[in-house]
Amino acid sequence: MIRILASLLVLLLLPAAAQAARVEGVRVWPAPDHVRFVFDLDAAVEHSVFTLDTPHRVVIDLQNATLHADLSAIDLDRTGVRRIRSGRRGEEHLRLVMDLDQAARPRSFLLPPNPPYRDRLVVDLPRASEQAAASTPKVSASDRLNERRDIIVVIDPGHGGEDPGAIGPGKVREKDVVLSLSRKLKKRLDTMPGFRAHLVREGDYYVSLRNRTDIARKQQADLFVSVHADAFHSPRARGASVYTLSNRGATSETARWLAKRENQSDLVGGVGGVSLDDKDQVLAEVLLDLSMTASMSASADAGKEVLRSIGQVTRLHKHDVEKAGFVVLKSPDIPSMLVEAGFISNPGEARKLRSDSHQEKLAQALAEGILRYFERQPPPGTQIAWAREQQRERQYRIQRGDTLSGIAVQHGVTVQRLREANALPSDSIRVGQVLTIPAS
Repeated sequence: MIRILASLLVLLLLPAAAQAARVEGVRVWPAPDHVRFVFDLDAAVEHSVFTLDTPHRVVIDLQNATLHADLSAIDLDRTGVRRIRSGRRGEEHLRLVMDLDQAARPRSFLLPPNPPYRDRLVVDLPRASEQAAASTPKVSASDRLNERRDIIVVIDPGHGGEDPGAIGPGKVREKDVVLSLSRKLKKRLDTMPGFRAHLVREGDYYVSLRNRTDIARKQQADLFVSVHADAFHSPRARGASVYTLSNRGATSETARWLAKRENQSDLVGGVGGVSLDDKDQVLAEVLLDLSMTASMSASADAGKEVLRSIGQVTRLHKHDVEKAGFVVLKSPDIPSMLVEAGFISNPGEARKLRSDSHQEKLAQALAEGILRYFERQPPPGTQIAWAREQQRERQYRIQRGDTLSGIAVQHGVTVQRLREANALPSDSIRVGQVLTIPAS
Protein backbone atom coordinates (compact mmCIF):
# COMPACT_ATOMS: atom_id res chain seq x y z
CA MET A 1 0.00 0.00 0.00
CA ILE A 2 2.85 2.33 0.87
CA ARG A 3 4.51 1.59 -2.48
CA ILE A 4 1.30 2.38 -4.37
CA LEU A 5 0.91 5.70 -2.55
CA ALA A 6 4.53 6.56 -3.24
CA SER A 7 4.09 5.82 -6.95
CA LEU A 8 1.02 8.02 -7.12
CA LEU A 9 2.88 10.81 -5.36
CA VAL A 10 5.72 10.59 -7.88
CA LEU A 11 3.25 10.82 -10.79
CA LEU A 12 1.59 13.88 -9.26
CA LEU A 13 4.93 15.58 -8.81
CA LEU A 14 5.99 15.04 -12.42
CA PRO A 15 6.27 18.38 -14.25
CA ALA A 16 3.51 19.15 -16.74
CA ALA A 17 6.09 19.33 -19.51
CA ALA A 18 6.81 15.65 -19.08
CA GLN A 19 3.30 14.86 -20.29
CA ALA A 20 3.13 15.02 -24.08
CA ALA A 21 0.98 17.77 -25.53
CA ARG A 22 -1.62 16.68 -28.09
CA VAL A 23 -2.17 18.32 -31.48
CA GLU A 24 -5.93 17.88 -31.64
CA GLY A 25 -6.84 19.74 -34.82
CA VAL A 26 -5.64 21.97 -37.63
CA ARG A 27 -7.58 24.92 -39.05
CA VAL A 28 -6.76 26.96 -42.16
CA TRP A 29 -7.57 30.64 -42.77
CA PRO A 30 -6.64 31.82 -46.32
CA ALA A 31 -6.24 35.61 -46.66
CA PRO A 32 -5.24 37.70 -49.68
CA ASP A 33 -1.68 38.26 -48.46
CA HIS A 34 -1.04 35.14 -46.34
CA VAL A 35 -2.39 31.75 -45.27
CA ARG A 36 -2.74 31.06 -41.56
CA PHE A 37 -2.49 27.53 -40.13
CA VAL A 38 -3.71 27.11 -36.56
CA PHE A 39 -2.76 23.96 -34.66
CA ASP A 40 -5.08 23.33 -31.71
CA LEU A 41 -3.24 22.00 -28.65
CA ASP A 42 -4.27 20.72 -25.26
CA ALA A 43 -1.20 22.36 -23.68
CA ALA A 44 1.51 24.85 -24.57
CA VAL A 45 4.54 23.47 -26.44
CA GLU A 46 8.02 24.56 -27.37
CA HIS A 47 8.46 24.64 -31.12
CA SER A 48 10.77 25.65 -33.94
CA VAL A 49 10.07 26.38 -37.60
CA PHE A 50 12.53 26.32 -40.49
CA THR A 51 12.49 25.91 -44.28
CA LEU A 52 14.12 23.50 -46.75
CA ASP A 53 14.68 23.82 -50.50
CA THR A 54 14.53 21.46 -53.50
CA PRO A 55 11.70 20.85 -52.98
CA HIS A 56 10.34 23.78 -50.95
CA ARG A 57 9.18 22.75 -47.49
CA VAL A 58 8.32 24.23 -44.10
CA VAL A 59 9.30 22.05 -41.14
CA ILE A 60 7.62 22.45 -37.75
CA ASP A 61 9.16 20.67 -34.75
CA LEU A 62 7.05 20.40 -31.59
CA GLN A 63 8.81 19.33 -28.41
CA ASN A 64 7.22 16.48 -26.48
CA ALA A 65 4.04 16.34 -28.57
CA THR A 66 1.83 13.79 -30.30
CA LEU A 67 -0.52 14.07 -33.26
CA HIS A 68 -4.22 13.32 -32.80
CA ALA A 69 -5.58 15.04 -35.93
CA ASP A 70 -6.27 13.77 -39.44
CA LEU A 71 -3.91 15.74 -41.68
CA SER A 72 -5.42 14.25 -44.84
CA ALA A 73 -8.77 15.89 -44.03
CA ILE A 74 -7.37 19.44 -44.15
CA ASP A 75 -8.65 21.54 -47.06
CA LEU A 76 -5.49 22.90 -48.68
CA ASP A 77 -7.19 24.51 -51.66
CA ARG A 78 -5.81 28.00 -52.42
CA THR A 79 -3.12 27.68 -49.75
CA GLY A 80 0.00 26.98 -51.82
CA VAL A 81 0.55 23.85 -49.69
CA ARG A 82 0.32 20.54 -51.52
CA ARG A 83 0.16 18.35 -48.40
CA ILE A 84 1.07 18.18 -44.72
CA ARG A 85 2.77 15.06 -43.39
CA SER A 86 4.00 14.04 -39.96
CA GLY A 87 6.75 11.99 -38.39
CA ARG A 88 8.62 11.42 -35.14
CA ARG A 89 11.87 13.11 -34.24
CA GLY A 90 13.34 10.88 -31.59
CA GLU A 91 10.97 9.18 -29.21
CA GLU A 92 9.18 12.23 -27.81
CA HIS A 93 9.02 14.95 -30.44
CA LEU A 94 6.63 15.56 -33.35
CA ARG A 95 7.70 16.82 -36.76
CA LEU A 96 5.21 18.27 -39.27
CA VAL A 97 6.30 18.97 -42.86
CA MET A 98 4.45 21.23 -45.30
CA ASP A 99 5.23 20.59 -48.98
CA LEU A 100 4.96 23.96 -50.78
CA ASP A 101 4.36 25.03 -54.37
CA GLN A 102 6.97 27.76 -53.97
CA ALA A 103 9.35 29.18 -51.37
CA ALA A 104 7.87 31.01 -48.37
CA ARG A 105 9.18 32.69 -45.25
CA PRO A 106 6.94 31.46 -42.41
CA ARG A 107 6.16 33.30 -39.19
CA SER A 108 5.04 31.41 -36.08
CA PHE A 109 3.85 32.19 -32.57
CA LEU A 110 1.90 30.63 -29.70
CA LEU A 111 -1.49 31.87 -28.52
CA PRO A 112 -2.63 31.26 -24.92
CA PRO A 113 -6.07 29.81 -24.14
CA ASN A 114 -8.96 32.13 -25.00
CA PRO A 115 -12.42 30.53 -24.84
CA PRO A 116 -13.62 28.72 -26.83
CA TYR A 117 -10.02 27.88 -27.82
CA ARG A 118 -7.23 26.27 -25.81
CA ASP A 119 -3.51 26.69 -26.55
CA ARG A 120 -2.72 27.23 -30.22
CA LEU A 121 0.32 27.31 -32.47
CA VAL A 122 -0.06 29.73 -35.38
CA VAL A 123 2.03 29.46 -38.56
CA ASP A 124 1.58 32.17 -41.20
CA LEU A 125 2.77 31.61 -44.78
CA PRO A 126 2.99 34.89 -46.77
CA ARG A 127 1.74 34.75 -50.34
CA ALA A 128 3.79 35.91 -53.31
CA SER A 129 4.31 39.68 -53.30
CA GLU A 130 2.46 40.03 -56.61
CA GLN A 131 -0.65 38.43 -55.13
CA ALA A 132 -0.49 40.57 -52.02
CA ALA A 133 -0.16 43.74 -54.08
CA ALA A 134 -3.12 42.73 -56.24
CA SER A 135 -5.32 42.20 -53.18
CA THR A 136 -5.07 45.86 -52.17
CA PRO A 137 -4.91 47.92 -55.39
CA LYS A 138 -3.42 51.33 -54.76
CA VAL A 139 -5.19 54.44 -55.96
CA SER A 140 -2.91 56.25 -58.41
CA ALA A 141 -1.92 59.88 -58.03
CA SER A 142 -3.62 60.69 -61.33
CA ASP A 143 -6.90 59.21 -60.04
CA ARG A 144 -6.51 61.19 -56.84
CA LEU A 145 -5.88 64.44 -58.69
CA ASN A 146 -8.59 63.84 -61.26
CA GLU A 147 -11.29 66.48 -61.00
CA ARG A 148 -14.59 65.25 -59.59
CA ARG A 149 -13.14 62.01 -58.23
CA ASP A 150 -15.07 59.72 -55.89
CA ILE A 151 -14.81 60.02 -52.11
CA ILE A 152 -13.08 56.86 -50.85
CA VAL A 153 -14.37 55.21 -47.67
CA VAL A 154 -12.42 52.25 -46.27
CA ILE A 155 -14.58 49.96 -44.11
CA ASP A 156 -12.85 47.70 -41.57
CA PRO A 157 -14.87 44.68 -40.34
CA GLY A 158 -13.26 43.98 -36.97
CA HIS A 159 -11.59 40.70 -35.96
CA GLY A 160 -11.75 37.76 -38.40
CA GLY A 161 -10.22 34.33 -38.87
CA GLU A 162 -8.72 32.96 -35.66
CA ASP A 163 -10.02 36.02 -33.78
CA PRO A 164 -13.81 35.66 -33.44
CA GLY A 165 -14.23 38.81 -31.38
CA ALA A 166 -17.00 38.78 -28.79
CA ILE A 167 -19.34 35.79 -28.72
CA GLY A 168 -22.95 36.41 -27.79
CA PRO A 169 -25.92 34.21 -26.86
CA GLY A 170 -26.55 31.45 -29.36
CA LYS A 171 -22.83 31.51 -30.24
CA VAL A 172 -23.28 34.49 -32.55
CA ARG A 173 -19.78 35.73 -33.34
CA GLU A 174 -18.79 39.36 -33.65
CA LYS A 175 -16.53 38.71 -36.66
CA ASP A 176 -19.48 37.32 -38.67
CA VAL A 177 -21.92 40.07 -37.71
CA VAL A 178 -19.55 42.94 -38.53
CA LEU A 179 -18.47 41.42 -41.85
CA SER A 180 -22.10 41.09 -42.93
CA LEU A 181 -22.89 44.64 -41.80
CA SER A 182 -19.76 46.02 -43.49
CA ARG A 183 -20.69 44.38 -46.79
CA LYS A 184 -24.11 46.00 -46.61
CA LEU A 185 -22.55 49.39 -45.85
CA LYS A 186 -20.17 49.01 -48.81
CA LYS A 187 -23.08 48.19 -51.09
CA ARG A 188 -24.97 51.29 -49.90
CA LEU A 189 -21.99 53.60 -50.39
CA ASP A 190 -21.16 52.18 -53.82
CA THR A 191 -24.67 53.03 -55.03
CA MET A 192 -24.34 56.65 -53.86
CA PRO A 193 -23.03 59.00 -56.62
CA GLY A 194 -19.58 60.30 -55.79
CA PHE A 195 -18.63 57.52 -53.35
CA ARG A 196 -16.52 54.37 -53.57
CA ALA A 197 -16.03 51.94 -50.68
CA HIS A 198 -13.32 49.35 -50.01
CA LEU A 199 -13.36 46.52 -47.44
CA VAL A 200 -10.24 45.82 -45.35
CA ARG A 201 -11.20 42.14 -45.32
CA GLU A 202 -13.70 40.50 -47.64
CA GLY A 203 -13.75 37.08 -45.98
CA ASP A 204 -13.16 35.23 -42.73
CA TYR A 205 -9.46 35.91 -42.16
CA TYR A 206 -7.45 38.09 -39.81
CA VAL A 207 -5.74 41.37 -40.70
CA SER A 208 -3.35 42.87 -38.14
CA LEU A 209 -4.38 46.18 -36.59
CA ARG A 210 -1.56 48.15 -38.18
CA ASN A 211 -2.20 46.59 -41.57
CA ARG A 212 -5.80 47.78 -41.43
CA THR A 213 -4.72 51.42 -41.35
CA ASP A 214 -1.96 50.69 -43.89
CA ILE A 215 -4.62 49.41 -46.32
CA ALA A 216 -6.59 52.62 -45.81
CA ARG A 217 -3.48 54.66 -46.55
CA LYS A 218 -2.72 52.67 -49.71
CA GLN A 219 -6.26 53.35 -50.86
CA GLN A 220 -5.74 57.05 -50.01
CA ALA A 221 -8.97 56.94 -48.04
CA ASP A 222 -10.96 60.05 -47.18
CA LEU A 223 -12.55 58.23 -44.23
CA PHE A 224 -11.81 55.03 -42.27
CA VAL A 225 -14.70 53.28 -40.49
CA SER A 226 -13.98 50.28 -38.24
CA VAL A 227 -17.11 48.24 -37.46
CA HIS A 228 -17.46 46.23 -34.23
CA ALA A 229 -20.08 44.85 -31.83
CA ASP A 230 -19.50 45.56 -28.14
CA ALA A 231 -19.56 43.13 -25.20
CA PHE A 232 -19.86 43.53 -21.44
CA HIS A 233 -19.93 41.18 -18.46
CA SER A 234 -23.52 42.24 -17.78
CA PRO A 235 -26.08 41.12 -20.38
CA ARG A 236 -28.11 44.28 -19.64
CA ALA A 237 -25.65 46.64 -21.34
CA ARG A 238 -27.00 47.78 -24.71
CA GLY A 239 -26.81 50.48 -27.35
CA ALA A 240 -24.55 51.61 -30.19
CA SER A 241 -21.49 53.83 -29.78
CA VAL A 242 -19.06 55.81 -31.92
CA TYR A 243 -15.41 56.30 -30.92
CA THR A 244 -12.71 58.59 -32.24
CA LEU A 245 -9.08 58.93 -31.15
CA SER A 246 -8.31 60.34 -27.71
CA ASN A 247 -5.68 63.03 -27.12
CA ARG A 248 -3.58 60.55 -25.21
CA GLY A 249 -3.75 58.07 -28.08
CA ALA A 250 -2.78 60.82 -30.52
CA THR A 251 0.24 61.80 -28.42
CA SER A 252 1.53 58.23 -28.26
CA GLU A 253 1.04 57.77 -32.01
CA THR A 254 2.84 61.01 -32.85
CA ALA A 255 5.81 59.87 -30.78
CA ARG A 256 5.80 56.48 -32.51
CA TRP A 257 5.89 58.03 -35.99
CA LEU A 258 8.58 60.53 -35.13
CA ALA A 259 10.72 57.75 -33.65
CA LYS A 260 10.50 55.65 -36.85
CA ARG A 261 11.95 57.77 -39.64
CA GLU A 262 11.40 55.07 -42.26
CA ASN A 263 7.64 55.45 -41.82
CA GLN A 264 7.64 59.17 -42.46
CA SER A 265 8.13 59.09 -46.22
CA ASP A 266 4.49 58.12 -46.84
CA LEU A 267 2.97 60.18 -44.05
CA VAL A 268 0.38 62.90 -44.62
CA GLY A 269 -0.82 61.35 -47.88
CA GLY A 270 -3.40 62.39 -50.39
CA VAL A 271 -3.28 65.24 -52.87
CA GLY A 272 -0.12 67.28 -52.38
CA GLY A 273 0.99 64.91 -49.62
CA VAL A 274 3.90 66.04 -47.45
CA SER A 275 6.88 63.76 -46.89
CA LEU A 276 8.60 64.12 -43.54
CA ASP A 277 11.74 62.13 -44.28
CA ASP A 278 13.71 65.20 -45.41
CA LYS A 279 12.57 67.49 -42.58
CA ASP A 280 14.41 68.20 -39.36
CA GLN A 281 12.92 66.86 -36.13
CA VAL A 282 11.22 70.12 -35.07
CA LEU A 283 9.57 70.75 -38.46
CA ALA A 284 8.54 67.10 -38.75
CA GLU A 285 6.94 67.29 -35.32
CA VAL A 286 5.03 70.48 -36.22
CA LEU A 287 3.77 69.05 -39.53
CA LEU A 288 2.75 65.78 -37.95
CA ASP A 289 0.97 67.57 -35.10
CA LEU A 290 -0.96 69.70 -37.61
CA SER A 291 -1.95 66.62 -39.59
CA MET A 292 -3.04 64.72 -36.48
CA THR A 293 -5.02 67.71 -35.17
CA ALA A 294 -6.85 68.14 -38.48
CA SER A 295 -7.55 64.40 -38.68
CA MET A 296 -8.95 64.30 -35.13
CA SER A 297 -11.16 67.33 -35.77
CA ALA A 298 -12.56 65.80 -38.96
CA SER A 299 -13.03 62.46 -37.18
CA ALA A 300 -15.08 64.14 -34.45
CA ASP A 301 -17.29 65.94 -36.99
CA ALA A 302 -17.86 62.76 -38.99
CA GLY A 303 -18.48 60.76 -35.80
CA LYS A 304 -21.20 63.19 -34.67
CA GLU A 305 -23.05 62.86 -37.97
CA VAL A 306 -22.85 59.06 -37.90
CA LEU A 307 -23.91 58.83 -34.24
CA ARG A 308 -26.90 61.12 -34.88
CA SER A 309 -27.90 59.04 -37.88
CA ILE A 310 -27.70 55.59 -36.27
CA GLY A 311 -29.53 56.96 -33.23
CA GLN A 312 -32.61 57.16 -35.45
CA VAL A 313 -32.66 53.39 -36.05
CA THR A 314 -31.24 51.90 -32.84
CA ARG A 315 -30.73 52.70 -29.18
CA LEU A 316 -27.52 54.58 -28.32
CA HIS A 317 -25.27 53.53 -25.44
CA LYS A 318 -24.11 57.14 -25.05
CA HIS A 319 -25.31 60.22 -26.91
CA ASP A 320 -21.87 61.73 -27.42
CA VAL A 321 -18.91 60.55 -29.48
CA GLU A 322 -16.51 58.79 -27.11
CA LYS A 323 -12.71 58.96 -27.09
CA ALA A 324 -10.34 55.99 -26.96
CA GLY A 325 -6.83 54.96 -27.96
CA PHE A 326 -7.77 52.15 -30.36
CA VAL A 327 -4.87 51.31 -32.68
CA VAL A 328 -7.08 51.38 -35.79
CA LEU A 329 -7.95 55.03 -35.09
CA LYS A 330 -4.34 56.22 -34.99
CA SER A 331 -3.87 57.31 -38.60
CA PRO A 332 -2.33 60.82 -38.63
CA ASP A 333 -3.69 61.65 -42.07
CA ILE A 334 -7.08 59.90 -42.36
CA PRO A 335 -10.23 60.82 -40.38
CA SER A 336 -11.14 57.61 -38.54
CA MET A 337 -13.94 56.30 -36.36
CA LEU A 338 -14.86 53.03 -34.67
CA VAL A 339 -18.55 52.12 -34.62
CA GLU A 340 -19.87 49.69 -32.01
CA ALA A 341 -23.14 48.59 -33.61
CA GLY A 342 -24.57 47.28 -30.32
CA PHE A 343 -23.86 44.88 -27.46
CA ILE A 344 -23.57 41.35 -28.76
CA SER A 345 -23.53 40.21 -25.10
CA ASN A 346 -27.12 41.44 -24.75
CA PRO A 347 -29.53 38.66 -25.87
CA GLY A 348 -31.99 41.09 -27.45
CA GLU A 349 -29.34 43.07 -29.31
CA ALA A 350 -27.55 39.88 -30.38
CA ARG A 351 -30.76 38.77 -32.13
CA LYS A 352 -31.08 42.15 -33.84
CA LEU A 353 -27.42 42.31 -34.85
CA ARG A 354 -27.61 39.04 -36.76
CA SER A 355 -30.89 40.06 -38.41
CA ASP A 356 -30.58 41.08 -42.07
CA SER A 357 -33.33 43.68 -41.73
CA HIS A 358 -31.66 45.37 -38.74
CA GLN A 359 -28.28 45.28 -40.48
CA GLU A 360 -29.83 46.93 -43.53
CA LYS A 361 -31.22 49.72 -41.34
CA LEU A 362 -27.87 50.22 -39.65
CA ALA A 363 -26.02 50.23 -43.00
CA GLN A 364 -28.43 52.81 -44.40
CA ALA A 365 -28.05 55.00 -41.30
CA LEU A 366 -24.25 54.76 -41.41
CA ALA A 367 -24.23 55.67 -45.11
CA GLU A 368 -26.55 58.64 -44.55
CA GLY A 369 -24.38 59.92 -41.70
CA ILE A 370 -21.26 59.65 -43.85
CA LEU A 371 -23.05 61.40 -46.73
CA ARG A 372 -24.18 64.30 -44.50
CA TYR A 373 -20.65 64.80 -43.20
CA PHE A 374 -19.12 64.93 -46.68
CA GLU A 375 -21.90 67.16 -48.03
CA ARG A 376 -20.85 69.70 -45.40
CA GLN A 377 -17.09 69.16 -45.76
CA PRO A 378 -16.35 67.62 -49.17
CA PRO A 379 -12.66 66.98 -50.00
CA PRO A 380 -11.39 69.29 -52.78
CA GLY A 381 -11.53 67.82 -56.26
CA THR A 382 -14.33 65.37 -55.51
CA GLN A 383 -17.63 65.05 -57.30
CA ILE A 384 -19.42 66.02 -54.07
CA ALA A 385 -17.33 69.21 -53.79
CA TRP A 386 -18.09 70.05 -57.44
CA ALA A 387 -21.83 69.47 -56.94
CA ARG A 388 -21.81 71.66 -53.84
CA GLU A 389 -20.06 74.43 -55.75
CA GLN A 390 -22.77 74.29 -58.41
CA GLN A 391 -25.38 74.90 -55.73
CA ARG A 392 -23.77 78.07 -54.45
CA GLU A 393 -25.03 81.45 -55.55
CA ARG A 394 -22.29 83.44 -57.27
CA GLN A 395 -21.72 87.05 -58.09
CA TYR A 396 -21.05 88.33 -61.62
CA ARG A 397 -20.07 91.86 -62.61
CA ILE A 398 -21.48 92.84 -65.99
CA GLN A 399 -18.90 93.59 -68.69
CA ARG A 400 -19.27 95.64 -71.88
CA GLY A 401 -21.12 93.59 -74.51
CA ASP A 402 -22.92 91.32 -72.00
CA THR A 403 -26.58 90.51 -72.40
CA LEU A 404 -28.88 88.93 -69.84
CA SER A 405 -29.55 85.95 -72.11
CA GLY A 406 -25.81 85.48 -72.74
CA ILE A 407 -25.06 85.53 -69.00
CA ALA A 408 -27.83 82.98 -68.44
CA VAL A 409 -26.36 80.61 -71.04
CA GLN A 410 -22.82 81.10 -69.68
CA HIS A 411 -23.87 80.05 -66.17
CA GLY A 412 -26.39 77.38 -67.08
CA VAL A 413 -29.51 79.13 -65.73
CA THR A 414 -32.63 80.54 -67.32
CA VAL A 415 -33.25 84.24 -67.97
CA GLN A 416 -36.35 84.01 -65.81
CA ARG A 417 -34.31 82.73 -62.81
CA LEU A 418 -31.79 85.54 -63.31
CA ARG A 419 -34.59 88.07 -63.24
CA GLU A 420 -36.16 86.59 -60.11
CA ALA A 421 -32.84 86.33 -58.25
CA ASN A 422 -32.04 89.99 -58.97
CA ALA A 423 -35.56 91.47 -58.97
CA LEU A 424 -35.09 92.72 -62.55
CA PRO A 425 -38.25 94.22 -64.13
CA SER A 426 -36.83 93.65 -67.64
CA ASP A 427 -33.82 92.34 -69.55
CA SER A 428 -32.07 95.70 -69.33
CA ILE A 429 -28.66 95.63 -67.60
CA ARG A 430 -25.75 98.08 -67.30
CA VAL A 431 -21.96 97.76 -67.28
CA GLY A 432 -20.59 97.40 -63.72
CA GLN A 433 -23.85 96.09 -62.34
CA VAL A 434 -23.39 93.01 -60.05
CA LEU A 435 -25.80 90.13 -60.60
CA THR A 436 -26.46 87.22 -58.28
CA ILE A 437 -26.22 83.98 -60.25
CA PRO A 438 -28.61 81.45 -58.72
CA ALA A 439 -27.73 77.76 -58.37
CA SER A 440 -27.96 75.94 -61.66
